[in-house]
Amino acid sequence: MSYLVLARKYRPRTFSEMVGQEHVVRALTNALQQQRLHHAYLFTGTRGVGKTTVSRALAKSLNCEQGITPQPCGTCAACRDIDAGRFVDYTELDAASNRGVDEVQQLLEQAVYKPVEGRFKVFMIDEVHMLTNTAFNAMLKTLEEPPDYLKFVLATTDPQKVPVTVLSRCLQFNLRPMATETIQSHLAQVLETESVAHDEDALRLISHAARGSMRDALSLTDQAIAFGGGQLLGSGVRQMLGSVDRSHVFTLLRALASHDGAQLVSLCQDLRESGLSAGLALEDMARVLQRAAVHAHAPQESDADPDGVQIAAMAGLFHADEIQFLYSLCIHGRAELGLAPDEYTGMTMVLLRYLAFTAQPSGTAEKKTLNDVPRVVAVKTARPVSEISSPPAVTAAPRSALALPNAAERPRSVTELPLRDKAEPLPTPPSATRPVAPQPPRPTVEAVPVRQLPQVSQPAQTPLPEQTLTPTPEGDFWLELVQQLIDAQSIQSLARELALQSQLVARDADSWLLRIERESLQAGQSKEKLQVALTQAGHPVLLSLEMGRVSDSPARRMAHAARERLLQAQQIIEQDPQVQQWMQRYDAKIVPGSIQPL
Repeated sequence: MSYLVLARKYRPRTFSEMVGQEHVVRALTNALQQQRLHHAYLFTGTRGVGKTTVSRALAKSLNCEQGITPQPCGTCAACRDIDAGRFVDYTELDAASNRGVDEVQQLLEQAVYKPVEGRFKVFMIDEVHMLTNTAFNAMLKTLEEPPDYLKFVLATTDPQKVPVTVLSRCLQFNLRPMATETIQSHLAQVLETESVAHDEDALRLISHAARGSMRDALSLTDQAIAFGGGQLLGSGVRQMLGSVDRSHVFTLLRALASHDGAQLVSLCQDLRESGLSAGLALEDMARVLQRAAVHAHAPQESDADPDGVQIAAMAGLFHADEIQFLYSLCIHGRAELGLAPDEYTGMTMVLLRYLAFTAQPSGTAEKKTLNDVPRVVAVKTARPVSEISSPPAVTAAPRSALALPNAAERPRSVTELPLRDKAEPLPTPPSATRPVAPQPPRPTVEAVPVRQLPQVSQPAQTPLPEQTLTPTPEGDFWLELVQQLIDAQSIQSLARELALQSQLVARDADSWLLRIERESLQAGQSKEKLQVALTQAGHPVLLSLEMGRVSDSPARRMAHAARERLLQAQQIIEQDPQVQQWMQRYDAKIVPGSIQPL
């Protein structure tokens, strides 16, 4: 017996078996129960969402020997013949290959005859938008006033091309693309029925690749089972689709956050050599950025995400506006890949474009660190700038914002120091709409040279705040050595990430033992590359890796140091005499989260 593909084997045969189209199923079920039957239906939607399936289920509901019912028996002669495609009173016409007026007239000639076996004649025209204008005109009269025993069912993927004269004669239902969660759940049920071994990563990849089409998802599942030799695993599906591992996506985003152009170019070259899709890489980056933006406003949404910890980390590396900007670059850059000499060149330019728009000002020959770059100072006042004394020279955290409440009894002016590289006088605030008593002259605010700070100028990535640090005897040695390797650019991409996220557990003259928490840190020959870099640095040892809880790593130590600097900066700002004077005199408040260490 020949093999029946999953898309046909698990095609729904009744309304109750359909998934993801509850709005259509509910409307048709109620219409059948109440006998409120229209003479023409139009089903629209992308490929593989169930248009033809709904048509056949409707034909069975109308012609089941048990009567008109939303739950046909499936065992009578009419139901079995419709499923087999041999029911004489159910006719399917493919308008993509039968689009002329002659084919439509031949179909309409059958309309004058009553049903032979069933209760209704059902004419189903698939891809109806492909019919010629003459063919549409030929069917308009019959479509508007068909015999009582005739029902039209039209289906199309492009309703914009269907004449309005046809649309006005039909009851229209739009079948929506299915959610990835719906597809993933249905695939899990199918694979359990088929007794096929699978994992969640494989189902997630196929669900995203299907883009809302259940038929495409089942076809990809068939292909993945054949590719994996009878099983469905994430690694095999990723290789089959040319998808980029999430660890690569997170590494790309961390390189963007740290403004490491050399690492970005290296990672893009790695994708080229691995044969992975640049378009899918940008798509996955956009998906991660979308989840990061959601996490910033609704952290609880990341609880069920298997990559929730990494998503939360990404949300901490970028400001909200940077996430939006980078998301826009990814989705628009993906559309530009076809215009580039090749997709990897296009992807490289898309990512470097982010660095170009957020780069440090020209004239700085060396890479700036957190201690070198000033931040923006935002001051909101309830009085004109000319009436406020000059601000102090704040050296700890000049990005803090002082906000004063607005009182209804006097005019307001809000001044925010713009981004600029050179000192220039502040613009004169707009005049008040009400007369103000003359004030004694006061010194104007001196211009403060400010510019935007890149989000992460350290090569290490700041872990989540809840990650605790428990110093170990080897921690100081490993941190200093990793910093030397990074400064010398001896380790890149995955090897550098392995060094930053690992804990040196033990070492002797010949071998060192590192502990890691994620298996993805071992990908891409990262251990071998790190071992070569250590040998070149004068440590010819054999590296070994073990899985376990990490309590002391270079990344955690750097994050701990950053938090300490932030606390010191907050204390300096809060204890500054001029700041305290503003808070008492103008009822100002320090905006939470606006202080950043230098």
